[in-house]
Amino acid sequence: MRYFKSIKERDPAARHWLQILLLYPCVRVMFWFRIAHFFYNIKLKFIGEGIMFLVRRRYGIEIHPAAKIGKRLFIDHGVGVVIGETTIIGDDCTIYQGVSLGGTGKEKGKRHPTIGNRVMIGAGAQILGNVTIGDNTKIGANTVVLHNVDANQTVVGVKGKEIIKEENEAKGNPS
Repeated sequence: MRYFKSIKERDPAARHWLQILLLYPCVRVMFWFRIAHFFYNIKLKFIGEGIMFLVRRRYGIEIHPAAKIGKRLFIDHGVGVVIGETTIIGDDCTIYQGVSLGGTGKEKGKRHPTIGNRVMIGAGAQILGNVTIGDNTKIGANTVVLHNVDANQTVVGVKGKEIIKEENEAKGNPS
């Protein structure tokens, strides 16, 4: 019941625990994740991965069974959420649709983010690599985070940088 109460506190559309139980996909996804995580940890990795494969197909939320997720994670709307294998998520976090907690493809070992307690991650945000997000931090919608963020911060924006110019421009021929 504490899980349902925590969702109701974070979602103004939540009216009743029965509504949350029956109509919120994150509740079912987290139920199946806990089972898959158990199988994965007792070296029945294929069973854990199989459960999460079926969950992904059904709900559109992909969580690797090896991820470490604290208590009362709320994935609001959920479709397109990806949580990688070495991700660690603290307690009472909120994640909105389209969020990726992924790797950069360059690391080995711990290659996914560590998310503190009571962190809110806005829709479409991308947190990539072995970075740490401090407690009580808010990550804005569509924000790309590639570096550590201290506790009690608000982070917004996408900072792109040109790294390769078009071949014609490099030769001095404008397009």
